[in-house]
Amino acid sequence: MLLQRIGNRGIRLGTLFDRAAAKYPTNVLLLDHDLDIAPERGRSLTMTDVADLVSDLGSRLWRAGLRPGDHLVVHKSNAFDITLLAVAAARIGAVPVLLSPQLDGDTVVALLRRVERPYLLTDAAKLTTTLPEAVFALSHRVLLASGTHGRATSLAELAGAPRIPALELPPDHRTLVTHTSGTTGLPKLAVHTAFSLQARYRPQALATALMRRREPVAIHVSFVHSRLFTALAISLLRGFPVAILADSEPGRVAELFARLRPAVLEAHPNTYLRWEELAADDLGPLSNVKLFSSTFDALHPRTVRTLIGASRRRSPRFGQIYGQSEVGPSVARSYGKHRSPDADGRCVGIPFPGMTGVRVVSRDGKRPTSSSPGYIEISSDGRIRTYLGEDERFSRQADERWWRMGDLGYRTRWGCLHLMDREVDEIPGFGSTLSVEDRLFSRIGELAEVVIIPTEDGAPLPVVCTKDDRPLDLAAWREATAGLPEMAAPLQWRRADLPQTATTKIKRLELAGLVRAGGPPAPAPAPGATAAADRVGDPV
Repeated sequence: MLLQRIGNRGIRLGTLFDRAAAKYPTNVLLLDHDLDIAPERGRSLTMTDVADLVSDLGSRLWRAGLRPGDHLVVHKSNAFDITLLAVAAARIGAVPVLLSPQLDGDTVVALLRRVERPYLLTDAAKLTTTLPEAVFALSHRVLLASGTHGRATSLAELAGAPRIPALELPPDHRTLVTHTSGTTGLPKLAVHTAFSLQARYRPQALATALMRRREPVAIHVSFVHSRLFTALAISLLRGFPVAILADSEPGRVAELFARLRPAVLEAHPNTYLRWEELAADDLGPLSNVKLFSSTFDALHPRTVRTLIGASRRRSPRFGQIYGQSEVGPSVARSYGKHRSPDADGRCVGIPFPGMTGVRVVSRDGKRPTSSSPGYIEISSDGRIRTYLGEDERFSRQADERWWRMGDLGYRTRWGCLHLMDREVDEIPGFGSTLSVEDRLFSRIGELAEVVIIPTEDGAPLPVVCTKDDRPLDLAAWREATAGLPEMAAPLQWRRADLPQTATTKIKRLELAGLVRAGGPPAPAPAPGATAAADRVGDPV
């Protein structure tokens, strides 16, 4: 009974926009791009507009044959309609399975096999460029968000379908499937329920509770990540105007933010790293930001300091939340203008009281410390229910209520959790690679990325990128590395060449393999050239 009561007032994904429209019908959703499924709707929609579009899409999916419990795999070109289609599917009781637009065709085929003949919603561009013929045999039916194809049905052909009322399903029913980042191999399919999403909503809602006025919120988060759904629920159900960004190119963002004047920003850590240059922009795009929020990984202290310093609000805060696709937000810490994070950038915070728990399991029988970190484990009601098609794999990582994060760290006597490294990225005898990278960022302002990877027979290798891909100042590098653990001479790459998830995490294992194989060196940049714009579309 308690589960039913909590779930019913939590994130009912299928009616999210209906409820937002009922409370704030004229509230606005702004986009920096056109929707592939409905370009005629424009880039400014009221909640009433969005709710009507989602209802229409759900009815078209019903006409296409989807029924409660059916799986709809969404893998299309990058746009916010990925999120709208997921909500539309949930509205009729189907289960959306969201795959990043950045996944290659072979990976999509492997994940389709785990879902067992789902409906596939894609577009003509994907079918003609990246998806192999095998997707037709693996899918019950292929639908198109845009374009035409002889073996697929366009959603446009299903226009005018009778409207289907939203269905209410039990809170423990599957409501959403997202995939993990795939930084260590083939992504896993994480199964969420209305109850688990509600548990993730509660700690994150604390952030906007500090906002006394309904000021604009700007979000640049992967359209296939579970975080976007809780961020939308927190903002829209409280009447905050929301801007959704697909493009994080600083020049375009500066112009948008100068007009919008957002008070809350939500973005990936590496996006914030790229947005450091907004702090010096004459337009003052960050001047009205009261809260910067990131729910993925620890941020570099330089980034936190730079962005907070660009705000002209009285007491701006940077809220950093450590979590994972499997458990949601777990540990949090906030920074202000007068609290420098330089001394303890690896401290990611403390658990949410009454909502999450953390423990660090020793690897050597002794208390975990900075020199001998242990396995970080989290307890949370927001934990996913399983990996779709891989129940046994899920069970191996779960210990009753505890979930092993795959990260190494320790806790201080005050309870602060320090994140040192991913288990698979640990370099024996080197110390924390993440801590060394933090120091390098703080000491070299021109660094845009640095990733320390192991080598087969020598000192660890730092792969570095600079702003605008300018040549690295080797004298500054030598000065910055004084007193740090021994490293090989830096190898400079263009940032655009680094293998990333679309939450902009660097795939360290893949990068190490590319370096061993003689991967792409950084060519001399053309005069005035800038790094290619990053796009969202993938999870943590």
